[in-house]
Amino acid sequence: MASEKLKELLNTAIAREMQVSIQYMWQHVLARGFEGEIIKPELRRIALVEMRHAELIAERLSYLGGTPTTKPEPITIGNSAREMIEIDKKAEEGAIELYKQIIKIAHEEGDYVTAKLFEEILVDEEQHHDYFSSVLEG
Repeated sequence: MASEKLKELLNTAIAREMQVSIQYMWQHVLARGFEGEIIKPELRRIALVEMRHAELIAERLSYLGGTPTTKPEPITIGNSAREMIEIDKKAEEGAIELYKQIIKIAHEEGDYVTAKLFEEILVDEEQHHDYFSSVLEG
């Protein structure tokens, strides 16, 4: 079975996924102006992907004998479309770092299913990071 450290990291991942899901959805609702209108559809789409990640991780944690958290990390919206995307880019960078750590620990513990789950989620997070980076460059 998974170590307490791994289960704790999975709960951190759930809290982060819930945070960005809510954060991106509210940014989708609140973004204004020309730039806001351009990013709204993608923010909504990514928010839904992030909620699915939270669900998948919670299911895995429950299987491993842990109790999934119901409390998201602190949510930060931003005041302009640019500020929103800057905040979101940093959030994705944090997720990428955390998920690489989870993959490493899962492999060390012989938990290849958790490692595979996070490898798949990591692909999405890197795509989200790339989108936010591209928007900030353009």
